[in-house]
Amino acid sequence: MSLTDIEREYLSTQRLGRLATVGPKGDPQNNPVGFAYNAETGTIDIRGWNLAESRKYRNLRDNDQVAFVVDDLASVQPWRVRGVEVRGRAEPAVVEGPQGADDVIRIHPRVVFSWGIDPEAEGMTRRTIP
Repeated sequence: MSLTDIEREYLSTQRLGRLATVGPKGDPQNNPVGFAYNAETGTIDIRGWNLAESRKYRNLRDNDQVAFVVDDLASVQPWRVRGVEVRGRAEPAVVEGPQGADDVIRIHPRVVFSWGIDPEAEGMTRRTIP
C-alpha cells in the first residue's frame, strides 16, 4: 500500500486536487483535477474530459515528475487545515471504464506529506515510499 488508511480515508472525502507538472521548457503548470485512489495499483488516477489532449498530459512526455495536493479547511474557528501531498512519477495510461477506454494520468507515489488528518500526529508528517 502506498498510502496509509488515514490518508486513503481523507482522500475519499475529497473530490478535487491540484496536479503540478513541468512543461518542456521547465515552466510549471498547476491544475485542478478529479482523482481517485486506485487500491489495485497503489496509484492515484487522474481523470478528466479530453485528458490526452491536455497540456498536463503532454508535459509527462518530457518530465514524469509531478506533485499532487488535496487540502481543505476542516475549521475556521479554530483555524484547522488538513491535507495530503504526493510527489512521484506519473505516466499516461489507458484504462477500461464504464463507457469504454479512458485516458488517465497515473501517479506512483514516492514521497507523501500529510497534515491535520491524523489526530495522533502533530504538524506535518513525511514518508518515503520504497
